Amino acid sequence: MKKWTLANTSVGLLAVSVLLAGCATGPTYEQDKEYKLTILHTNDHHGRFWQSSRGEYGMAARKTLIDNIRMEVESEGGAVMLLSGGDINTGVPESDLQDAEPDFKGMNMLEYDAMALGNHEFDNPREVLLQQAEWAGFPFLSANIYKGNSTLFPAYEMFEVQGNRVAVVGFTTADTVKIGNPEYMSDLTFKTPVEVAEKLIPKLNKKADLVVAVTHMGHYADGKSGGNAPGDVTLARSVSGIDVIVGGHSQNPLFEPDVQNGTLILQAHEWGKYVGRLDLTVKNGEITNYDYRLIPVNLKDRVKDAEGNSTYVLKEAEIAQDLEMLAMLSPYQKIGAEKLNVVIGSSNGDFIGDRAVVRNQPTNLGVLVARAQKEKAKADLAVMNSGGIRADLEGGEITYKDVLTVQPFGNILSYVDLTGAELLDYLAVAMSKEAGSGAFAQFDGVEIMSTDGVINAAYIDDRPIDMDKMYRLAINSYMASGGDGYPKMSDHPNYVNTGFVDADVMVEFIENNSPLDIADFDPGYTIDRM
Repeated sequence: MKKWTLANTSVGLLAVSVLLAGCATGPTYEQDKEYKLTILHTNDHHGRFWQSSRGEYGMAARKTLIDNIRMEVESEGGAVMLLSGGDINTGVPESDLQDAEPDFKGMNMLEYDAMALGNHEFDNPREVLLQQAEWAGFPFLSANIYKGNSTLFPAYEMFEVQGNRVAVVGFTTADTVKIGNPEYMSDLTFKTPVEVAEKLIPKLNKKADLVVAVTHMGHYADGKSGGNAPGDVTLARSVSGIDVIVGGHSQNPLFEPDVQNGTLILQAHEWGKYVGRLDLTVKNGEITNYDYRLIPVNLKDRVKDAEGNSTYVLKEAEIAQDLEMLAMLSPYQKIGAEKLNVVIGSSNGDFIGDRAVVRNQPTNLGVLVARAQKEKAKADLAVMNSGGIRADLEGGEITYKDVLTVQPFGNILSYVDLTGAELLDYLAVAMSKEAGSGAFAQFDGVEIMSTDGVINAAYIDDRPIDMDKMYRLAINSYMASGGDGYPKMSDHPNYVNTGFVDADVMVEFIENNSPLDIADFDPGYTIDRM
């Protein structure tokens, strides 16, 4: 059980100075004594409570690993903290259909100390998020998400670890207002993390020996965030006094800390594939030495034998699954499997939805998703945000689970009837979305000729768009609400919310058109961005 909570800071920044004034002011550690603190961390879990089909990652093996590290560190007189960079929600149907209950209960068994609120924590209604906090039993943190004059969840938590006061403060990407579901955030204000940190971190430095930020902002090398909101590097460079940043959001592995302005920036890839381990030596309230590594959780490398046959080999020694965790998770996995492993169709090849590809170029899966929505809405064209496409759809048999893995958000098919002039304005915004971001547009039913994002010509059914003619545009409810920075259509007089869930729309399309021929979904003719 937790043994070091100093103060429960369920307050907004208006009360921060009062709270800090109530804390003891002098150091409680022993002068000149070296303390050992190990920070373990994960991020961007995205529903992966169960191991993969190849036996990789999963919370049962993670528990064995973390339990062993705790025993090792504590036997040597040290202490362990376990933190998360957020985004527990959304990504695997077995989890999504059960509101991530197995994931948060699993984190409770793992004894996480705190986590940053990620943008995907806002994929669900508020009552679901509050229920998840109860299942978790540890603090969700974000200093820059406000409801009225107070933070929605605590800005930070103070811990006392062997006489050292550790402030753990949370920050969430300001992009949440664009990439979260607007329907569930209308009463919230997302302040810029740097703006909040500039006021809060100096206050924490006066009362804490170490300041650790758990963030869901992204690690972007040299602070180059492109179309994304500024991330951890910008935070560290802008605000002095943060000792460690445990990050998430960009889902990239940092195999060694990125040291910026004296701050150690960490990130452990995604899905619990790795557990990050930072071993600190702390003396007189300062970090005097550290060692860091990412520990793979049963990850495997693909190798070929002399005959060219592929096999998978463990990166490191196998980690056994904890039986207590397995017993807790198994009923959830069984319920999910029964609902999802139903074959709905097939295809003669792969549909590409890999994040690195679909957010940078048109793909056949982008066309498939858009076409399914276009046909269901009886629309002339459809636009789909690439951030709503989360995985490849592999060739062969297709199950309901496969579709939910591609489209996990439960958005609703919507459409709006626009004049040609209105439609061109909308398409101009879609074309402006930067490659590499989740806003990057996928299309069906329209051919666009453009130069540097400027539309030169646009055709529907091989005819130029008529400025006065009416056209029906199919989009999902997330985009219609202004998600990803698209024009808000939900208040347009011609807007219709069909009530059909996007994944179910695609399931119906696949059932009606199988076997799918990938040649029919070639995006080459759909749009020309050159």
